[in-house]
Amino acid sequence: MINKAWLSTFIIALLLPLSASASDSAAVLDAKVNDAIDNFKREVNGADVFLRQAAGYLVFPRVIKVGIGLGVETGEGALRVAGRSAAYYRTTSGSFGLQLGAQAKSIVIAFMTKESLAAFRNSSGWQVGVDGSVALIDIGAGKQINSKNIKDPVVGFIFGSKGLMYNLTLEGTKISRVQKDQ
Repeated sequence: MINKAWLSTFIIALLLPLSASASDSAAVLDAKVNDAIDNFKREVNGADVFLRQAAGYLVFPRVIKVGIGLGVETGEGALRVAGRSAAYYRTTSGSFGLQLGAQAKSIVIAFMTKESLAAFRNSSGWQVGVDGSVALIDIGAGKQINSKNIKDPVVGFIFGSKGLMYNLTLEGTKISRVQKDQ
């Protein structure tokens, strides 16, 4: 039988990294977003052209998920419009089920139409699968985006996954706007 005090301490230790990025200033977060975009372009052929075609794109450079029966996932990022950060957002989600481990990943959500971007920006809180559907594209390192075949108004990419828990889903993810100090 697992000692409850030990389990509580273990969960707290796993959740501590989740709060670390919440203290990032806009400038620090922008630098992390730039690095994530560079990695995305390096890992996926055609990413540069694809991002230029998007009306805007949301970049979460580091999303952390930890779970012991209950899973929690969070990270902060920036919405880029015309190559500049237009606003800052936090992604959060929770899950329940057989899970144990931790994972870090990067996420890019591209709004391919002005209408889908406007709907996102005008929402007070956006939940994937409720407020909008995201077509998740699984592209491994060295693969190429075929933008001619992508017809969805909102497209998501998960890349750079590291850790013991692998989950390619955004369903139920809540995205909320946050204020950042310059």
